[in-house]
Amino acid sequence: MKNKFMSRIPWREKMDRPQEPKLVVPPKMSRFGKGMMLIPTPKLVDAVIRKVPRGKLITVGAIRKKLAAEHGADVTCPLTTGIFIRIAAEAAEEARAQGAKRITPYWRVVRDNGELNPKFPGGVSQQTRYLRAEGFAFVRDSKTPIVKEFEDRQFFLK
Repeated sequence: MKNKFMSRIPWREKMDRPQEPKLVVPPKMSRFGKGMMLIPTPKLVDAVIRKVPRGKLITVGAIRKKLAAEHGADVTCPLTTGIFIRIAAEAAEEARAQGAKRITPYWRVVRDNGELNPKFPGGVSQQTRYLRAEGFAFVRDSKTPIVKEFEDRQFFLK
């Protein structure tokens, strides 16, 4: 299936750009609480996703909490985290296309309510296939499938 989300720059190159995480005090922090916000890097996000074992899931919120805690921040930027999850997913599929056997298991990342991510490579149908292969079932409470009893299968990072 042709990917409808294309990039002129290879996704792996985006992942490997040399950059450091940043702690900032955003001007509109009030909607997140008070304090510091972490702007992560694609590599940091990818490293968290790689820790999720087969048969388990992690939510975007859990990724953000883990990164904030690791870097002494109060919150992690939701916008950049979402973008970097996408970069990790696209880079993983790029690696698979080049013959890699072990890739970042991005399909194990779900939204905080258990919904699948339509922006992942191959869309919801591909994420559904990968998760079904790991024993997950789905319900359709919304237009996007939700992992059935996803709370029971969450992976919590220490």
